[in-house]
Amino acid sequence: MTRIDDLHKKWLKERPGYAKAVADLEEEFQLARQMIGARARAGLTQEQLASRMKTTRTVISRLESGRMKPSTRTLERYARATGHKLKINFEPAGTR
Repeated sequence: MTRIDDLHKKWLKERPGYAKAVADLEEEFQLARQMIGARARAGLTQEQLASRMKTTRTVISRLESGRMKPSTRTLERYARATGHKLKINFEPAGTR
């Protein structure tokens, strides 16, 4: 049986379109990882966070999956609900 990680590594090497798509999504994945980290540090489940934000667990799941780009207002609500402060900054385009 082939593992997903193995396929991912293989496709990154062999499929330029796949590698570009992964690179294009990196910022969304990074934001999702930061959101999940904030929730984990707060010791909250998705259900508990949804309750604090007065939304549904499905919305939290979508936010944390990287499948949707949240508004600044949503990020502020998420930060407050997890006991964090939202900080947005700009970096030169060549920096990653």
